[in-house]
Amino acid sequence: MLARIADVYGHRFEFSEQQVGGAAIDATGDPLPADTVASCREADAVLLGAVGGPKWSDPEAKVRPEQGLLRLRAELGVFANLRPVRVNPHVAAASPLKPELVRNVDLIVVRELTGGIYFGEKSRTADAASDLCTYTTGEVERILHVAAALAAKRRSKLCSVDKANVLETSRLWRQVTDRLIPEQYPAIELETLLVDAAAMHLLSRPADFDVIVTENMFGDILTDEASMLAGSLGLLPSASLGHSRCGLYEPIHGSAPDIAGKGIANPCGTIASAAMLLRHSLELENEATAIEVAIDQVLAAGKRTADIADGGSDVTGTADFAQAVVAQIN
Repeated sequence: MLARIADVYGHRFEFSEQQVGGAAIDATGDPLPADTVASCREADAVLLGAVGGPKWSDPEAKVRPEQGLLRLRAELGVFANLRPVRVNPHVAAASPLKPELVRNVDLIVVRELTGGIYFGEKSRTADAASDLCTYTTGEVERILHVAAALAAKRRSKLCSVDKANVLETSRLWRQVTDRLIPEQYPAIELETLLVDAAAMHLLSRPADFDVIVTENMFGDILTDEASMLAGSLGLLPSASLGHSRCGLYEPIHGSAPDIAGKGIANPCGTIASAAMLLRHSLELENEATAIEVAIDQVLAAGKRTADIADGGSDVTGTADFAQAVVAQIN
């Protein structure tokens, strides 16, 4: 896909491939080898594949694929995860929700990515376990700035999600939000929701949302839920950004080991992640838009992978679908 963009628009991209996750464990014993870290730090952007699989799924194992992903995010300092959810009208029928609920859904979730319970101190004994959730004012402020800046370019609506009725970290999150947004972004319409209410409203009134900002674990859960608005996890991309140019781009789905090697996975999430890479790290807006338009054109023509197929569609495999998208870029 990126090679096609380079040919059509007269660019030159240099690619390198490195190991992370399960493949890296097999090769080196480390889910994030030093060579991978060094290569990623030298790059302008990183396009990531899924990191796990049943071979490495033992929760008791000391070395696991997801450790590589978490460490890579920390190494690159990518604290803001952007997950857009737009319901394509050509595949709206794939959503389990009623058509009138998903009509005009176009939202983006901004998930804090390097703090919270996933990165906190952990302990385990024979009959007890703990995971520490910690946030600082600075961590909350920087993710709010990213979210508010996005909202200002869209519909100027920002929804902050927390659990301030129970959690101290969420009370800090709410306090910082209620201060920072009115003071520094007075044109932004701010809504605050508890995470359980947000989960409900994402299904009952999804088109009302514009930009949603939340902490790490809540964002992880809510974005998987939001993917069902679009019809499939396979459709959705993500971008993880920090203060540097280098971003980390990946589809929101996992490795899908049940269909591995069958050639039936939906490539849209990965292809759209490449579009986000062009937009956010390389500042190539026209090229990014060209990929997104190409995906829409292929879907409009009736091509579908199995996860979004309906009775009247042309079901195709992963490679054929991707090639159809490439063919639209000219």
